[in-house]
Amino acid sequence: MTEYKLAEIESKFVEIIWENEPIYSGDLVKLCNKELNWKKSTTYTVLRKLCQRGILQNNDALVTSLIKRDEFYSLQSKQFVDETFNGSLPKFVAAFTRSTKLNEKEIKDLLKLINEHKEV
Repeated sequence: MTEYKLAEIESKFVEIIWENEPIYSGDLVKLCNKELNWKKSTTYTVLRKLCQRGILQNNDALVTSLIKRDEFYSLQSKQFVDETFNGSLPKFVAAFTRSTKLNEKEIKDLLKLINEHKEV
């Protein structure tokens, strides 16, 4: 199973790619130098690692994501709930709402979401 976790700096790197894809690796090096103050070797090292993990691809110097931003964060969230709450969404919501009160709009939005995704 692919692990859908990113270190903070990996997350910043992938966000740059998501915002600019498709992007040529040479342009990515320049952008990472500007945005992250990285050297060329750092950019290529992180790119290679994320390609090996199946998150990005680099074909003929053209870098694209293999997983889109929304899908990535959805899978990351599911993985968190699975690992932390034994896959129980109700346990997650209960833990979340112990320290955070929901306003009426949030409750309404959650109920709408539940109804839209209810098993029939």
